[in-house]
Amino acid sequence: MPQPSPDLIIMTTKDTSGKLYVREQAGHYQRVRRSLSWLLMAAFVCIPWLQYQGRQAFRIDTDRFAIEVLGRLILPQDFAILALLFALAAFVLFYVTKFYGRVWCGYTCPQTIWTLMFIWIERRIEGPPAKSRALDATSWRSGHKLLLRAAKHGSWALVALLSALTFVSYFVPARSLYPDFFAGQLSGAVWFWLSLFSLCTYLNAGLVREKVCQHMCPYARFQSSMFDKFTRQVSYNAARGEARGARKKHEVVKGLGDCVDCKLCVQVCPVGIDIRNGLQYECINCGLCIDACDDTMRQFNYPTQLIAYAGDSDTTAASGLPYHLAYGSAIAAVLVAMALWLTQLSSTDMSISRDRQQLYRFSAQGDIENTFVLRLSNKTSSVRSYQLQTAGLPEQAVLLLSSALQLQPMEDKEFIVTITLPECESPAQQDFQLLLTDEQSAEVLKKHSRFFAEACSSSGN
Repeated sequence: MPQPSPDLIIMTTKDTSGKLYVREQAGHYQRVRRSLSWLLMAAFVCIPWLQYQGRQAFRIDTDRFAIEVLGRLILPQDFAILALLFALAAFVLFYVTKFYGRVWCGYTCPQTIWTLMFIWIERRIEGPPAKSRALDATSWRSGHKLLLRAAKHGSWALVALLSALTFVSYFVPARSLYPDFFAGQLSGAVWFWLSLFSLCTYLNAGLVREKVCQHMCPYARFQSSMFDKFTRQVSYNAARGEARGARKKHEVVKGLGDCVDCKLCVQVCPVGIDIRNGLQYECINCGLCIDACDDTMRQFNYPTQLIAYAGDSDTTAASGLPYHLAYGSAIAAVLVAMALWLTQLSSTDMSISRDRQQLYRFSAQGDIENTFVLRLSNKTSSVRSYQLQTAGLPEQAVLLLSSALQLQPMEDKEFIVTITLPECESPAQQDFQLLLTDEQSAEVLKKHSRFFAEACSSSGN
């Protein structure tokens, strides 16, 4: 198929058909990234093991479509807090991107963390990139190649499985998941999800790697629209570095800039770009090329920061004030909304619905009865007892319950509530309230409903 004219091409993507052999690099920014990676990995692994009042401190309950957090149950009707959390995360992410580019991708994104972890394993087993290339060129008949590849892929598969087990433990109690896993007693559904998450981790971090950032991640596509002169993005100082060229240490060559064209900035890049070609959407702002270039500059006794996090040096801090105010106000508004939501969070969820069979009926004594279904959810990790009363009905109203209002920790239960009134003691329709009192906390919940009765004649018959 003939290629279109260059002036007709809107956007091109990097050819990633070849394998990237990423070189390891140490340095300031990598110490920061590794520290953050260890912190996030430790949180990811340890959170499912934390206990609170004898229960897992954080767990997603798929059976009830609820989330347990520190002994409290967040039900679907409480999921407004999740929307607020996602809104807060989005505003913070956009705020950071506006001023520091894709630092999320380079330092805290799970795809980056797991990819560099798998690359670290690969380097430990196969050696430097040159040895990996030589191994790829070796025939599969070589026992040495088979041994190294089996060790590498086996290690990747083990890490992928451990990652999947950790992720599933957010849904299945961790203290039962691992014993059941080693005993082979997991349900078919749990085995399915473990297999799926293990496969996805193995493929994304081991085989697909940079292609996720280049072709699959939606953030990579729209993040550049948030860049402007204030954004500190990994950049190559072309005015200082060009023209590039090789040279010996301490050798002065006229006409050449500081870039010695060692290509280390390309070799360490986890997405395989050359930062010297200018801003590219594939760049994840990880700073690996900065550390590699600084090492080279120090060896040649040149100033560092030929590649650096740079923005427009002519802009002042006051110039970015509108952006700070806008994002700061949005974040503050979400935090206030979350605080207001928390002040109204109750320990019990209550709903009431009418008997769908009939509006009212007559008892054996001739009284009018209305039947309701009361559904209560104990959102705490302790036993709860309740008292139920009515407000807005005549004094002759009698409230009957199918059983005592008591719930075990995290229990969800329905009760039948019957309200009776003597005939003609109530109009045909009467609004009232059900008042539920928590005996432990004295918290009172109110629900509105309506009592239906038979209309009486004016004579009272």
